[in-house]
Amino acid sequence: MARAEARRILIVEDEVLVALNLEDLLTGMGHCVVACATRLDKAVQLATRADIDFAFLDINLGGETSFSAAAILRRRNIPFVFATGYGTDGLSDEFRDTPTLQKPYEPRELRRALTEACAGVAD
Repeated sequence: MARAEARRILIVEDEVLVALNLEDLLTGMGHCVVACATRLDKAVQLATRADIDFAFLDINLGGETSFSAAAILRRRNIPFVFATGYGTDGLSDEFRDTPTLQKPYEPRELRRALTEACAGVAD
């Protein structure tokens, strides 16, 4: 991956091993994971303030959904992908058009989802 394409990424995932695996995959692709959140309150804080240009959001965070963090990212015009083990069934109507990534992560699908989400954000 060219250096100019590297992204500063936020990971929101309540399972630490899944987050570490995702971080390894992303750094291997040349990206920089700047923060990880395992709880919704921290995810909202980071979505509001972090210097990021992309996010991966697990939909279900210990029984809460990450939709409030997603809404903040959308207002900030920061692209994101929902990560889920349930497919698009867990998405609210507001986010039906958001790319999703099925767990467990496949590097090719990870790259596709990131590219698709970034292409959908207006400059």
